[in-house]
Amino acid sequence: MAHYRDSGVVVRTHKLGEADRILSIITENNGKVRAVAKGVRKTRSRYGGRLELLRHLDLQFYQGRGDLDIVTQAETRDHWPEIRDDLDRLGKALTIAEAVDQVVQDKQQNREAYRMLCGALETLQRSDPVLIVPAFMLKLLAQEGVAPVLDECVIGGEITDLEFFDPRIGGVTCAAHQRGRRVSSSALELMRATLGGALATVLEVQQAAHTDEVSAIAHRLWEFHIERRLRSTELLS
Repeated sequence: MAHYRDSGVVVRTHKLGEADRILSIITENNGKVRAVAKGVRKTRSRYGGRLELLRHLDLQFYQGRGDLDIVTQAETRDHWPEIRDDLDRLGKALTIAEAVDQVVQDKQQNREAYRMLCGALETLQRSDPVLIVPAFMLKLLAQEGVAPVLDECVIGGEITDLEFFDPRIGGVTCAAHQRGRRVSSSALELMRATLGGALATVLEVQQAAHTDEVSAIAHRLWEFHIERRLRSTELLS
């Protein structure tokens, strides 16, 4: 039993008893921490307002014998007010938070996922990119080791006539093999740019048919690999 400190973003909350709240927090050094914030739903709680969804915090935890730690101190680093004041940005932020919550394991350090989450929320604070959610999902899948194959047919290795995409076999297929759904060359280019280091350019793209394609493909890939739906996506509909 001991105290420890870490920084983290609250990605999920639910009520516990009369006044407490259970938080899921993606931390810099301890992966996903599930912790009880005691008394935070009371009107006079000294830090109840800080321990809310999508808050970036410096925290102190008490690690007891059970599965849940206890939050003993909390100071706000960021709360991203532009996200909270815009329903579209808020929906995107919640979907991103849910995606990270689904892949990061309890108490298993995942600094890259933490860094990506903070970066995505900082981007949403500044602007409202059309492709931020599918781009984030693709990059998080790549970070988890399941990036789609986009430059050659996953069946025969052909590098031309890449006209179809099948999440079940992991990427694009050529006209000769025709597995999955048809995909445009514009959508493929956006996905290649996302995973190839040109994310900033991708986030400047305006909504069009090929951005809708990328979004649909990213969600199909997610559901296939993670085997869970992103419920927050309904807020984007």
